Amino acid sequence: MLRALLTGMAMIAAAPTVAAEEPAVEVHAQATYLRQFKPSFHSPYSGQNSLGAARASSYSFTSTLYFGANLGSGWEIYFNPEFAQGVSFSQLRGTGGFTNGELARTSGAELRGYNARAFARKTWNLGGSGEDQASEANQVATRYAAERIVLTAGTMSVLDLFDAVDYSRDARTQFMNWSSLTYGAWDFPADARGYTMGLALEYISPAWSLRAGRFALPVESNGLRLDSRFARRFGDVAEFELPVKGIARGGVLRFLAFRNQAEMGAFRDAIALQATPATAPDLTLVRRLQSKKGIGAGAQLELTENVGAYARAALNDGKTETFAFTEIDRSLALGALAKGGAWGRAADSAGLAIYLNGLGAPHRSYLAAGGLGFFLGDGRLNYGSEKIVEAFYSLGVVKAASVSLGYQRIANPGYNRDRGPANFLGLRFHAEI
Repeated sequence: MLRALLTGMAMIAAAPTVAAEEPAVEVHAQATYLRQFKPSFHSPYSGQNSLGAARASSYSFTSTLYFGANLGSGWEIYFNPEFAQGVSFSQLRGTGGFTNGELARTSGAELRGYNARAFARKTWNLGGSGEDQASEANQVATRYAAERIVLTAGTMSVLDLFDAVDYSRDARTQFMNWSSLTYGAWDFPADARGYTMGLALEYISPAWSLRAGRFALPVESNGLRLDSRFARRFGDVAEFELPVKGIARGGVLRFLAFRNQAEMGAFRDAIALQATPATAPDLTLVRRLQSKKGIGAGAQLELTENVGAYARAALNDGKTETFAFTEIDRSLALGALAKGGAWGRAADSAGLAIYLNGLGAPHRSYLAAGGLGFFLGDGRLNYGSEKIVEAFYSLGVVKAASVSLGYQRIANPGYNRDRGPANFLGLRFHAEI
């Protein structure tokens, strides 16, 4: 895939560029506070990585500055310093679909700052009618041709480019569960905060779009330090996108494939190495260079002026440990988002979604034998798919500020029929400029 990207870069060298524009610098900012409460739930037993059964509360706070500059001739650069703090339920253990998508960026009750993004974007406009892009976070106001090639390189989130579902991708303003951020079964390249380094090349046109990229994985499973050895340890991803016409107000179909290569432990290897039935298998003892592959398909439809719906389905081979996202090998998500204009409250929104998460057979056997994943491990397992329902209502208080109430119910948390269901109530404050 890297060779294909480099070949594509060479091919576009002679492509026409836009006329030089006046350089422009833009600044945006956001702040989000999310608190959740969990009542106690049924749990006849628990393990080292279980979701705690006692009543508990959790919170996260993030604040981000978005600096962007249009340098002219198709060049843009972006920089995002970010600050975060928070306390999670059970140290972020015990479920596949965690209830707060912001908690990946927090590292404890102390406020910490870090560089979230620092990337450059080069656009070659090929032709067709122009498309005005409004000023927003990580997008300076500019005009692109309908047909274009885009190269993005630097530090970013892979989700900035891939699986860009309009109705379910932002825990700061939309659904909050991790299963809503992207395909649950896509172990997408990222450090523990959700960011990575790499490059991506996109061809965009009104008829179809194609994008592919290579990105860094963490040195250790769900670690903060990224591995820069892109030739042997990497996360590759490719996505094909088609517009949908003739159904409601139209929409988009997307098909994604990924391959991660890193020093990972395989579940069957860990079970085979298990010394005695009384000894739990251990992934850390069988790590070697190997790959994880997966596919996903998704769609979004604009049903009316104020209502949109989406669906995502994905699976990975389920043979190796989760390395960058969460412990989900099979995923299905269905949801709808409504804008308040439908009931006379233009600044409000509401959403309802369901998520169905599952594990492959080797993963199940490993957990049932008492093994620990990075996030899961009840000591034993009476397997059942993890079923989640999420609903929220966001009230627009003042311009660019909102208060949201959310509810989530997780049946079989950690894929265990013996535990749960667990209920979560959420209160979110969000502001942006």
